[in-house]
Amino acid sequence: MPTKTKGFDWDAGNIEKCCKHGVTLEEIESLFHGVMDVFPDMEHSGKETRFLGIGRTSAGRYLFVAFTLRAKAGEHFIRPISARYMHLKEVKHYEAEVARRKN
Repeated sequence: MPTKTKGFDWDAGNIEKCCKHGVTLEEIESLFHGVMDVFPDMEHSGKETRFLGIGRTSAGRYLFVAFTLRAKAGEHFIRPISARYMHLKEVKHYEAEVARRKN
């Protein structure tokens, strides 16, 4: 996964899908500007490589985002595919993993 991206690739299709759970575009973008764990999404990587990102937004909310990277004119853009707030059980697991890595 490239470490440098030019920005985000938004259009009507992914905006609708990402916002359907009440997550704002600003929250999604803030997740990528902070600390986030990223994993490959092997189950959904048929036509393109997809990733799962989890972490906290700048407002402190726990977020789960599926995304891919798109190349346009030689530069990479983050294309969020879907987003939702993490469930309490997921938050507890995430926090336990973060604490475990710190020790």
